[in-house]
Amino acid sequence: MNGNHNFKKLALAISDTAKAQETAAELQEAHDWVPMEDADAVVVLGGDGFMLHTLHAMLDSGRLIPTYGINRGTVGFLMNRYRAGVKLLDKVNRSRGIGISPLRMEAITQDGEKHVECAINEVSLLRETRQTAKLEVSVDERVRIKELVGDGVLVATPAGSTAYNLSANGPILPLDSQLLALTPISAFRPRRWRGAILPDRSTIKFTVNEPAKRPVAAVADQKEIRDIAEVSLEIARDSELTLLFDPGHALDERIVAEQFVV
Repeated sequence: MNGNHNFKKLALAISDTAKAQETAAELQEAHDWVPMEDADAVVVLGGDGFMLHTLHAMLDSGRLIPTYGINRGTVGFLMNRYRAGVKLLDKVNRSRGIGISPLRMEAITQDGEKHVECAINEVSLLRETRQTAKLEVSVDERVRIKELVGDGVLVATPAGSTAYNLSANGPILPLDSQLLALTPISAFRPRRWRGAILPDRSTIKFTVNEPAKRPVAAVADQKEIRDIAEVSLEIARDSELTLLFDPGHALDERIVAEQFVV
């Protein structure tokens, strides 16, 4: 989806931060905003966290419209730079669209309850107590590690590879790579295992060993499920989201640039 859109009806999603509220006041008279359910695209004012919140709200509603973020937060990796005095509708219509497919997590708790959540950045499995987690790791129905011992493990999408995954020393993935990063978190055993890069057609399953003694939580972006027994992951190809970026300021370029930050 490249730079020649014909969006006419825009919605505005606003973070509750002071900077976002001030910018919203400036933009209120610049365009005839419509409710989200009537919009061709949505303009998001805030930071990456609020962008994720907005995208998850769309996933929950089932109405997936293109999203143009304006950074009124801190890092703003998923956002565009704010420039006052520029006609916003023209900017949105000239933007480049990047498709992002989230991870679908199916988590089963120790009580047998099933929870299904989507993650745009990553799914993390984390120990709940001082006891290390012990996890069996399977890929495409084949056990790859019988027992991973450590603080946990995560699976990141390309869009999320520069977030928690990078902090855990995982690889940065180009946006069009069609890959997933499987990254251990403070692994104790296997001591030398540093993770894996997998095709995004892979199905990944984690089974918790000794769950009563070593409880584990699963976190899909910001949604936490505690005391899990097993987690299955795959790409949700029926829920592709579209992020809009200014020409020359796209997410794939940011992902490349991040690898040269020293």
